[in-house]
Order: sequence, then structure tokens, then C-alpha cells
Amino acid sequence: MESQTVTIKPNLKVVLRTNSEMLDEVMVVAFGTAKKSAFTGSATVVDSEKLEQSQVTSVTNALAGAVPGVTLTSNNGAPGSTSSIKIRGFSSINAGNDPLIIIDGAPYSGDLSNLNPSDVESMTVLKDAASNALYGARGANGVVIITTKKANQKGDAVVTFDAKWGANTRALQHYDVITDPGQYYEMHYGAMKNYYMNVMGMSDQAAWKEANKNLFGSNGGLGYNVYTVPQGQYLIGQNGKLNPNATLGNVVSYRGEEYLLMPDDWENIGTRTGLRQEYNFSVSAANDKSSFYVSLGYLGNEGITEGSDLKRLTARLKADYQAKPWMKIGGNMSYARFDSNSLGNNGSSSSTANIWAFTTQLAPIYPAYIRNADGSIKVDGNGFQMMDYGSGVNAGMIRPWISDANPIMDNKLNTQNAEGNAMTGNGFIDITPLPGLKVTLNGTFNLDETRFTYVYNPYYGQFDSTGGTVSKSHQRT
Repeated sequence: MESQTVTIKPNLKVVLRTNSEMLDEVMVVAFGTAKKSAFTGSATVVDSEKLEQSQVTSVTNALAGAVPGVTLTSNNGAPGSTSSIKIRGFSSINAGNDPLIIIDGAPYSGDLSNLNPSDVESMTVLKDAASNALYGARGANGVVIITTKKANQKGDAVVTFDAKWGANTRALQHYDVITDPGQYYEMHYGAMKNYYMNVMGMSDQAAWKEANKNLFGSNGGLGYNVYTVPQGQYLIGQNGKLNPNATLGNVVSYRGEEYLLMPDDWENIGTRTGLRQEYNFSVSAANDKSSFYVSLGYLGNEGITEGSDLKRLTARLKADYQAKPWMKIGGNMSYARFDSNSLGNNGSSSSTANIWAFTTQLAPIYPAYIRNADGSIKVDGNGFQMMDYGSGVNAGMIRPWISDANPIMDNKLNTQNAEGNAMTGNGFIDITPLPGLKVTLNGTFNLDETRFTYVYNPYYGQFDSTGGTVSKSHQRT
């Protein structure tokens, strides 16, 4: 409020007038802070309010769409995967393009997915040469400065708790593709008929018969017939359309057993709606001489496919103390415990173990399960529901394309696990020997330990003939 001079009277009425003053926004830059109005470089700040508005597992994902000139790329969408950051494009073909990461004034080389976004106060992205000059060659690809939270107000301790729940689903749907098995048979028949007429020189009548005969064989055919047609009739009529007497589902006898061939929705079977749950608890307090911030966090994040998930437990302690009028000391320690499971070959589009490549390219006529004649799914001697690998086990049928493959079953039985610990710590001493002169001494350490366990099952797939494989490795940096 504005100060006023008033005359003392028996009846005194004072009307307060507001004194509005716009505070300068302060941003973290190299070795300190600067007023945004006075900063001449190119930088963008993402504050804690923006972080809290989105449910992100890694702080890097909060930069998506929030910072001009910053591109995020990811090799896979596994829970906990960290995106690669590129600031203003690629700066080198052979050398690295990742920016320098600074956390509370110290360079950080660990995995950013181990940093709890709830502990972050702000992220400042420095993008041009003037902004990065103080970091020298290390800042050539840009700099991302991360500042963690601390106690912001004096008085009673501030206790916060928040819980977030969400669901993970596929955001980008497929293009409109053929999902009807009858329509797919019609189109494949049309291609075969054109070949017999245009290349082999057959008549329309002869090409119609030849295409129907080979529609399910190995000579350009699809291998499977999932329709039942009356005796003596073809699946596709001379008009190129599905026989109106055809019914979906075909019972086939093979080696004394009866099998029902029925197409499945592979994508629907192979995906799920994953649960995401996050809990964060923090306590902070400050007085004239000291302050502290303590936090605990838990994240459970299920991927949209079985065998893909992340569990993470984080803790942080940050404190400082004004030991002398000319000396301030402080420290910041964090710990993360993580356990993640990921899919095999989810980054290789050419691999038959890649469930995304497989389900998007497989024709809608193939069964995912091996069924009895009554439609029930067969169960093997180990109690597993039998799935069709297209290798001849299902009524002797062989897929002409990517046979001996079923990534859905592989994801159920094979595991790729990574679990470990990450610790970071840094301490500082601020000394002010003269008014206007401050000397800061920093010390920091990073410790990342990860244990990898890959298990490939002995029952089905690539390693069934060798009894399966198990590999373990240990990495510490």
C-alpha cells in the first residue's frame, strides 16, 4: 500500500491505496541468476507449475512443446525411457549432440529418468553462444540448467502430499487398414488372378479357378483358410467377392486332432491399458539462518504391453546454513531405486520380436491362438495357453511370411529387466570476503549402478531348441 500523511481528527477515515509494482522475473543462468528483462541471450524457462500440469516420468519430456528450438527424440516408448535432447538441431555428424546438463550448479552425467520431476523447481534451456559462453566447449550443444526445490518461506514447516493416477493407452492410432478377413482374401485373390491373366495368359475362367486353388497354398498363397465353404465351391466367386455361403471359422483335422482356425485381433491381444500411479511427499522449512527440504516419491508406471513397466522410489535432502555472516554452507543429496522391464527388440522394426512391427504388418486372417474344434484355446503341458507361431503346429498351417514368430507369447515368457540404484550428492561453501565479492566452492559425485537380467524362455520361439538362455551383467559408473 502507498504511504499517506493524514491530519488527526476526532473522526478519522483512511482509505488505503494499492501500490502495484511488477516484480522482475528471475531466471537461472550460468553461475547465478539474471533478471529476464536484462538478459540478452536466448533462453527459455520451464517452471514447476508447468511440470505439475503434466504427468511425466522423466523431466526431459516436460520440454516437449514448451521450448522453441528444442527437439526430443526417443528410440522407444518404454516407461522410464529418456528422450534425447537436441537444441537448435544437430551440431555435429560424428561427435555427440547432447547438451550439457547442470543440476544445482554441478554438471550431471547420469540418467535423467532417475530425477523426480516433483523435486524440480525450474529448468532453464540456454540456446545461443552468448548464453553458453561461460561453459566453453562443453556448452557447444546448448545447456539445460535444472534447479531443485528448496524451502521458499520462513516460519512453520510446509508439508505437502500429492497423489496422481492415470492410464497409459496408445495415443496415435493406426492408419485405416484392412481388418476384415473376407476383404483381405478378396484383395489377395484379385492380385493372384491378375497375375495369371496378365503374366500367364490365362482366360478369366481359368484364372478364377487357379487363383482359388492357390489362395491357401505355398505358391503365392496365404497358407491359412479361416472360412468354411460348402463342398465343391470356391471361397471367392467369379465376381471377385466372398462366397455368400462362406462362414467364418474352419475346423481342420490334422494328425488325429481337430483344430479351429479363427482369426484374432493381434493388436488388441498384445496391448493393454496401463495404470500409472505417483505419490510425492515433502517437508520444507526455513528461518533466518537455515533451511531444509526433504522429499520422498514413488512411481509405478505400466506400459501398454505386457512385460513393460517401471517402479521407481526417490528421496532427496537439501539443506543450507548461514554459519557466519560471511560464510554459508549447504548440501544436496538424492537417491533413486528403480526396477524396469522392457520389451525385446522394440527398437528394431525389422525384428519379428517387435510387437509393433509384427501386428501392424500381419494380415487379418491369421490366428494368434491354437484352438480346439469347440473354440477353446489349447493348453500345453506347462499350463500355458498355446499360441500360433505359424510354424505348422496349428493344424499343419505355415505362415508364408514371418513364420515361427509370435511376439505376444515372447513378451509373456521372455524378460528384459534392469534394476539398480542412483545416488548424487553435492556440497557448497559460499564465502564473501569483501562486500560485492562472493567465492563459491562446489563438490559433487554421481553413482549409477544397474544390473541387467535377460531371460529367453525354453518353451517357444528362438531359443526353444537350446533350452532357453539367461544372461546377467552389472554396470557401474
